[in-house]
Amino acid sequence: MCGISGILSFSDTMIPTPAMMKKMTDRMYHRGPDHTCFEIMDGMGLGFNRLSILDLQDGSQPMPNEDQSMWLVFNGEIYNYKSLRSLLENKGHLFRTQTDSEVILHLYEEHGEDCLSYLRGMFSFAIWDRQKQRLFAARDHFGIKPFYYHIDVDKMVFASEIKSILEIDSVTPSVDSNSLMNYLTFQYVPQPHTMFEGIRKLEPGHFIQVDKNGNMIKKRYWQPLFEPEYRPIETFVEEIRGKLKESVKLHRQSDVARGSFLSGGIDSTAISAMMSQEEPIKTFSVGFEGDQNENTYARLMAESMGTDHYEEVISPEQFFSDTLKAVWHMDEPLADPSAIAVYRLCRLAKDHVTVVLSGEGADELFGGYRIYREPESLKPITWIPEGMRSSLHKMLHKIPFSFYGKNYMHRGFTPLERRYYGNAKVFDENEKDLMTIFQHQMHSAWKPSYEITKSIYEESRHMDDVSRMQLIDMNLWLPGDILMKADKMSMAHSLELRVPFLDKEVFEIARKIPASYRIAQHTTKYVFRKAMRGIVPDDVLTRPKLGFPVPLRHWLHGEFGDRMLEQMEASGISEWIRMDHARAMLTKHRQGVGNYSRKLWTLYIFSLWHSMFIRKIGI
Repeated sequence: MCGISGILSFSDTMIPTPAMMKKMTDRMYHRGPDHTCFEIMDGMGLGFNRLSILDLQDGSQPMPNEDQSMWLVFNGEIYNYKSLRSLLENKGHLFRTQTDSEVILHLYEEHGEDCLSYLRGMFSFAIWDRQKQRLFAARDHFGIKPFYYHIDVDKMVFASEIKSILEIDSVTPSVDSNSLMNYLTFQYVPQPHTMFEGIRKLEPGHFIQVDKNGNMIKKRYWQPLFEPEYRPIETFVEEIRGKLKESVKLHRQSDVARGSFLSGGIDSTAISAMMSQEEPIKTFSVGFEGDQNENTYARLMAESMGTDHYEEVISPEQFFSDTLKAVWHMDEPLADPSAIAVYRLCRLAKDHVTVVLSGEGADELFGGYRIYREPESLKPITWIPEGMRSSLHKMLHKIPFSFYGKNYMHRGFTPLERRYYGNAKVFDENEKDLMTIFQHQMHSAWKPSYEITKSIYEESRHMDDVSRMQLIDMNLWLPGDILMKADKMSMAHSLELRVPFLDKEVFEIARKIPASYRIAQHTTKYVFRKAMRGIVPDDVLTRPKLGFPVPLRHWLHGEFGDRMLEQMEASGISEWIRMDHARAMLTKHRQGVGNYSRKLWTLYIFSLWHSMFIRKIGI
């Protein structure tokens, strides 16, 4: 786990220098405090920050092949590198280190861009091919590791974090207005855009090739697809158990101390239980005071498994103090309050281990979010012909008062493509019109949020509604929210976070599970729960999903609500956001007119980001 960076010059007016590369690597010191290095050749600068996990002595990067015709910078872990190394050695390749990094180099030598089909792991990497004078860069299947880039007339700049790219003087930070509008709906900026105009994310399962003339080719090498196989559920139960155990075993590989996050829910408990069957482990949890403190459940699970358990209760003061630091490390605004809890959890874990396993991805693969049950609950009205449903929907909008069942009918009469954008939908289109300050001619150029999901829905017309919803989340929510906070919050503390569920071999099983096995018996992840019987305690199998239940709704009634509003007003976002509407929302929230905590938090996080990255007021 590391940080990578680079500058590729397209002309003599922009040649990377040691000073430039040092600024880029210094900015990401937290991602790799064990070693920092850079190389410059042929107008190509490659930088590397190393967090040592494997081959602690000889794994330095940038890494060349034998004749130095290719140079690699790599962030991540390749879990099948030992078997790949054997195959390559049988073909005559010679290795100088015991790292997984060197395997990528030789794979590329042997197979070119098809090397990606062999890799099982999390990665973003770049290879400079000196003979072809071409950069080859790729991001892993699910988007576990980040890759950002900026291209203009005289250069390409890339890095694991945007703040490293911003160290280049000619890259000036400015707000991308389209990204802001999407952020207000999704609570993150959907790929491939970022909140910075001119800076992009490389999408999961994609690679790019860029030559010295600035010509870029981007291709998708892998995409998640659900293709159900209708066979006995017991066959899936056995396959899930076997493949997940194999994945956990592979994810345990390291030459440093490792542990596991443990919330007390089924996903983290399953990972911790499988680890503890192989070795004594340390587990970690955080929670908030109140009835839904996750520490209570985590402690019980730790006692039943016999782990060495560490926990912490987060106070409101700690939460808001950590928020400032988390926003800086995140690079982009991410309005998921649980990200702050993850920041504190990673800080706790880093005091004891360098590698931690976590349960991200299980919900997207196996159907774990309660919203996935909606298609079943709406069946009583979705049988109505589409034309009639459209007419009824229009009539419903004209009814000025609320009544029991109105929201149910509204959702049932709305096509899936218009009602589901993913796990988060903060502001709708009408609310964004009222909340933002833009000239009409600019506003007319924006596309509504459902345009972001349109292509995914078009490609999945033949699928059932549950699978289509999961695809939306796998393509947008998972890399944009879940994995972004996992990477940035762990690397803020020089901690490597690994996600055994997001293994392409585990997904090969998950994608074949029929929707009726995923959502059944009035629960979610039905077949996965059956697979974990006997591995995790029975009460965990039936416990509803909590996530990180951050008590924002309650906190906004006190001084923290006032602090948030003051920060928003001082941040300069009045150029974009109507502050009178923000103030009105806080008043309504405190009067009990509605719950505006998510909307206010979304604006608050944008204001902190705006202060730090646009107005450049430090933390």
